[in-house]
Amino acid sequence: MKSSGINVNLTPLDNQVIAFSALSQCAKLAHDIARTGLVDSEQWRVCIDSLLCTTPESINDVYQPLSALQTGMDTLIKQLSDSGEGRSVEITKYLAGLVSLSRKLIRSDNSLSMMSQRMDQVKRQLHHFTTNDEAVIANLASIYTDIVSPLGAKIHISGTPTHLQQPLNQKKIRALLLAGVRAAILWQQMGGKRRHLFFSRKDYVNSAKQQLTQF
Repeated sequence: MKSSGINVNLTPLDNQVIAFSALSQCAKLAHDIARTGLVDSEQWRVCIDSLLCTTPESINDVYQPLSALQTGMDTLIKQLSDSGEGRSVEITKYLAGLVSLSRKLIRSDNSLSMMSQRMDQVKRQLHHFTTNDEAVIANLASIYTDIVSPLGAKIHISGTPTHLQQPLNQKKIRALLLAGVRAAILWQQMGGKRRHLFFSRKDYVNSAKQQLTQF
């Protein structure tokens, strides 16, 4: 359904690709902020809003509309295509780091519990603010800094110093990394495994290309 960006006939592979595209979009947007200080509002919103959807019935509930993940699907295609055209070494590192952190978070009941409590605080904030408000962004960034980042190797974002040194940009990047961890967890819940990124690359790329034609 092109109007809503919702495909109700998703296969398990399609679900994995949507989740990995969301992960890729979070990494790409963090990459862009670090270099330009800019982020597309719709692409930002679909990533950040996913953090607030804690009891979805389907992946369509998490990412609305799916068409807002176009950048993520384009990034997935570039990162996994055999040609390597347009592939970014930095984004590859960010993806690997986020998947690693997500695996550690899944195994830490205490961290998951703390994260749930902190996300409830964010939801209460949203009675008065939006996800574009600096207070909400700061809260999400602190969840990443306090709970997720200490679980594993820190993800170092490369970029332009003038943009990286701005506190709001730092918070936006951390909020996106938190959303990326959420996407990586969802990808694994949908059956995604690291070996798929090597042995099912063509299937992932073909699924992403097919889904892009529906937007």
